[in-house]
Amino acid sequence: MDRELIAQIASDNLKLVRTEYQFTQEKMAEILGISKKTLIQIEKGKCLANWTTTIAICALFQDSKTLKKQLGDDPLELVELTIHDVIIRPTEKTFGGVIWWKNLYKYRGFKLQQNLLSKHYRILDDENYRLLSTFDQKVAKEKWEDIIKKI
Repeated sequence: MDRELIAQIASDNLKLVRTEYQFTQEKMAEILGISKKTLIQIEKGKCLANWTTTIAICALFQDSKTLKKQLGDDPLELVELTIHDVIIRPTEKTFGGVIWWKNLYKYRGFKLQQNLLSKHYRILDDENYRLLSTFDQKVAKEKWEDIIKKI
């Protein structure tokens, strides 16, 4: 998934996100830092949200059911992966991949998973904290092998 596709999805779903949060067009435009005219053009499909607005949508509405349905478990993680090919650091605790994720490998509570929508990979520790995120399958498998050797 790349910036253009994320911007397209965010733009196509902006009105649904706005109505999900029960914001007027004026309030949503204010929140996103864009004019009401620009918001209306995005909602009508006449233009796409720019990258900065796309990031704001994914960050400020990362818990949106609409965005999660279109982008998977963590919309902001996808945005971050377009900037960094691989994210290696412990992050917030996840739900362990109950929704949106397919377990590829499991070992002593650790999991290598692939997102069903975006197709990116992640590794979770035995408490479901994300250790790695990447679109690169080779990197995911190499890090998986490194981790299970250390367990």
